[in-house]
Amino acid sequence: MANILIIDDSPTDIRVFSTLLERASHQVIAVSSAEEGIERARAAPPDLIIMDVIMPGMNGFQATRTLTRDPLTAAVPIVMITTKSMETDRVWGMRQGARAFITKPVNEKDLLACINELLSSGT
Repeated sequence: MANILIIDDSPTDIRVFSTLLERASHQVIAVSSAEEGIERARAAPPDLIIMDVIMPGMNGFQATRTLTRDPLTAAVPIVMITTKSMETDRVWGMRQGARAFITKPVNEKDLLACINELLSSGT
């Protein structure tokens, strides 16, 4: 069981991801903005972060860069999940420090496999 922080401005996506993760015995905290997600992650670093890209205010690329450059949260793996499907988006997300980049719609088995791999590898 891991503590997973979801940062996404879509209540529907939060509900879908939360349900999936809780069924897999993970504890979930969800916030609806990048700024709030950064605050939560710094206050109590989770085991993993699921990050949306397109959000009002700070976007997921900026938030990922902020979190991966902060000594308090640099070791927390970030999985970016987005509708942005261009290869340049994936490359940019990984350059910001994301450990995985998944496009929507998300295959549940693939997402869980990705999360389990990141949690078990410690990276």
